[in-house]
Amino acid sequence: MHIDVNGKAREVETGLSVAGLLSELDLDGRLVVVELNRQIVRHTERSEMLLRAGDRIEIVHFVGGG
Repeated sequence: MHIDVNGKAREVETGLSVAGLLSELDLDGRLVVVELNRQIVRHTERSEMLLRAGDRIEIVHFVGGG
């Protein structure tokens, strides 16, 4: 199915969770914030929240610095 990740079209398996997407993208879930259709997804909900065709996901990385 088709979804948008940070503004780019991406093909993923049906039934993929937000946590599964982060794993597929090789991202550490502790270091990112995920927004699904303009709603922040809590860390505790990522495994249960399944993606649907047409979803828009924004993934923001925490960046340290000074």
